[in-house]
Amino acid sequence: MRLFSPIFLALALSCCAATARADTLRCGSQLVSVGDRSFEVEQKCGEPAFRDLVGYTLGSYERREFKIEEWVYGPRNGMLTILTFEGNRLTRIERRRGH
Repeated sequence: MRLFSPIFLALALSCCAATARADTLRCGSQLVSVGDRSFEVEQKCGEPAFRDLVGYTLGSYERREFKIEEWVYGPRNGMLTILTFEGNRLTRIERRRGH
């Protein structure tokens, strides 16, 4: 008995392809990585198309609030790149298929 059929596997992989996460982003000849500061990202990638203040979070070790911000670049080759910053540090790089 086969647990997964090839059709089910293809459908599951195509759903995952709509959104992809990465730890690095290439901006021209520069690389941006999770952990970089927001000013470093802006120097390497330029001004984002959109900036959204998502909210605030409490630091895990400190009793301070950190701003959560999303920057959107693109669409480039049909893909949007969404960068999430917490406390001016890049925490997530996400790519989504544009509409």
